Amino acid sequence: MFGIQNLPLFIISGLALNILPGPDSLLVVARSATQGWRAGSAAALGIGSGTMVHVLAAAVGLSALLSTSAAAFTAVKWVGAAYIVYVGMNLLRQRRAAAPSSTLARPAPLPYRKIYFQGFLTNVLNPKVALFFLAFVPQFIAADAASKPLAFIVLGCIFNVNGMLWCNGLAVFSAFASARLRIKPRVGAWLARVTGGLFIALGLKLALSESH
Repeated sequence: MFGIQNLPLFIISGLALNILPGPDSLLVVARSATQGWRAGSAAALGIGSGTMVHVLAAAVGLSALLSTSAAAFTAVKWVGAAYIVYVGMNLLRQRRAAAPSSTLARPAPLPYRKIYFQGFLTNVLNPKVALFFLAFVPQFIAADAASKPLAFIVLGCIFNVNGMLWCNGLAVFSAFASARLRIKPRVGAWLARVTGGLFIALGLKLALSESH
């Protein structure tokens, strides 16, 4: 159907790739552990929205520009790396909300709308995601497919659904583990800072990466 081949293998491979740790997973875990599963789900929704931008861009050929133009890839790469580092810096210097006792102080919560856009921009500004879709998805589209862009979009949606299931599951698990282990506010603040450090490292890694 739709000229798609080896769909079970695509689903299994997509799940395995979604489970690999990266900026998206780190953001979901950090927001869930410090603000609850709803914050993690807001980040996951932003990530899913960013993924759909990549899917649609690849389907119409825009992502091919990143694979053929070194200038375009470098421009997007630096913008994405700068934003990931920016998010990391914000996590590092996250202030605590006022509380009756300093021992009960918690990191100031972010509005869900802002968390959503963090997830969206972290994903959509990463050119490696665009190149991934160009390299991975076409392997599961038959050469004689009636509409290759349609097949690409269908596969991209399937991949995104898998990713959303994983990210939301990760959000619920992280929030549950945080509550179950009764992570103290001070520990939660340090968790945000550690995640911020990892974001900065990932941003620098992206900045130094090559298009191939």
